[in-house]
Amino acid sequence: MGGEALEARNMRLLAQNDLSGFGNGGEGLALHVKNGRRTLFIAHESAPKNFTAVDVTDPRRPQVVCQTELPHGRVRSNCLSISGDLLAVVYEVAEPGLGPAGMEVFDISNPTAPRSLSFFDTSGPCSRGAHFVWFVDGEYAYLSSGMPDFVPSHPKDDQIVVIVDVKDPTRPREAGRWWLPGTGAGDNAPPPERHQRWDFGFRPHNVNVYPQRPDRAYVGYLDGGVVVLDISDKSRPRMVARLDYHPPMPGFTHTVVPLFSRGLLAVTDEAVTEGCQDFPKLLWFVDASYEPNPIIVSAAPLPPKEEFCGRGGRFGAHNIHENVPVEASWQSDDVVIGAFFSAGIRAYDVRNPLRPEEVACFVPPAPPGSPAGTIQMNDLYVDERGIVYAVDRHRGGLYVLELCL
Repeated sequence: MGGEALEARNMRLLAQNDLSGFGNGGEGLALHVKNGRRTLFIAHESAPKNFTAVDVTDPRRPQVVCQTELPHGRVRSNCLSISGDLLAVVYEVAEPGLGPAGMEVFDISNPTAPRSLSFFDTSGPCSRGAHFVWFVDGEYAYLSSGMPDFVPSHPKDDQIVVIVDVKDPTRPREAGRWWLPGTGAGDNAPPPERHQRWDFGFRPHNVNVYPQRPDRAYVGYLDGGVVVLDISDKSRPRMVARLDYHPPMPGFTHTVVPLFSRGLLAVTDEAVTEGCQDFPKLLWFVDASYEPNPIIVSAAPLPPKEEFCGRGGRFGAHNIHENVPVEASWQSDDVVIGAFFSAGIRAYDVRNPLRPEEVACFVPPAPPGSPAGTIQMNDLYVDERGIVYAVDRHRGGLYVLELCL
């Protein structure tokens, strides 16, 4: 099971699966539960595989039950999301103009044999397709994507927020779109000032929407920081709040998860370079009790930089468990659990938001043959029982952990 953990506290390894030898996990994990059977769907970081389905009904014995192929090596399906018996998978290509680019919808009522229902095409001369999808209510999917007719004012700003009506899953259609003013060619607003040292681009990554506030979308907008959108009229999203703290911080806001009962946002900036060149990349906690003016109040404590930067690969924040609003998802406004690349999986108690406290962690050794020379925990999903499903970016595949808090 991957050997002894390098570090473990209040988490223990139940099982590991190399996903039929193709162990690179992307940033899309979703759990399908039906008739007592639990199937975890996993997106992949790169070709040639599309997605893998793993039976995790017994978390100690995960078994691959389906693994699909991509049409060619210059496309990847980095993210996926599930609503009921529907699976949405997004496709991003290596350069603008290639295909397939966009979102495919599958019927997964039989998780061992997904059946394609439709394709929402976002390919175009300036589009690399879709990087992220959020689809939990069976009605709307929220994408970070290029579009056939969208022309960015700068090549790095080529993806926007796209809302897709999926009420008829055989005919998805655009319901609305939004981008940061100035990032579209011909905008009335001036283009945003490029970051001098780290220019990752002004485009969305995660676009999260919850039933507690169905009129809000919480967006990580890379170099644009945190954006909150009013989506009460999905055809005309409008910005109601923005928090941009980089510079001086080195950009790439990735995920924004509201902790509604606390009036907080949990926010990550993704580490995207090796050897800590873009350090620090942190998990922030933001007071959003006054919506027009969110403010950072703390950051989760990372383990010592000196201990991890020399291990290779990336070190710092990436994905966190997003309190996905479905029955089989762990829900907590008190504990935030995240994937931190070489620092593994770490959990933080935020009941005192001014002083987050680490309460659990799990850092396995490097998977055999890993080009990073260390673990690179990329994403995770926590079910309602406290079982943590985590994936390595390169070779380690799926790690099934038990949270013991």
